[in-house]
Amino acid sequence: MSTTSVNVATVRSATSVARARESARDFPAGLLHPIAAEGADTVVLVVSELVTNALRHGGGACTLDLTAHPDSIEVAVHDHSPQAPRMRTPDLNDGTGGFGWPMVNRLARTTAVTRQADGGKTVSALLAR
Repeated sequence: MSTTSVNVATVRSATSVARARESARDFPAGLLHPIAAEGADTVVLVVSELVTNALRHGGGACTLDLTAHPDSIEVAVHDHSPQAPRMRTPDLNDGTGGFGWPMVNRLARTTAVTRQADGGKTVSALLAR
C-alpha cells in the first residue's frame, strides 16, 4: 500500500476549523483502503483538537496536512508559534481548557513537536489505521 498525503487547508478562523473537520471526515473515506468508522472519528477528533489549539495558541493561522501510511494516519498541524503544547490540569470551573492535548496523546500511537526554520512548529499525531 502506498502513502497518500494531502495538504488539506490553511485554517484562520472557527469557520475554517469546521471545514478542517469536514476535510478530515472526507479524507479517510477517499482512501483506496478506507478505515473503519471509529478510526475515522478519531482522525476528526484529533484534527479538531490540534487545529483549535493552533488557532488559540499558535499565532492566528495554521496549516493542516493529513497523510495515510500503510498502517496509520498522520495528522500534522503547522503554526507560527515556537511554544510546544504542554500538559496541564484540566480546568473544570472556568472553561479554559486543558483537555485536548492529553486526549490527543491518549488517542495517538505517538505525538511529536518539531520546530521549523521559520520559527514555528509542527505538531503531529500518528493514529492507528
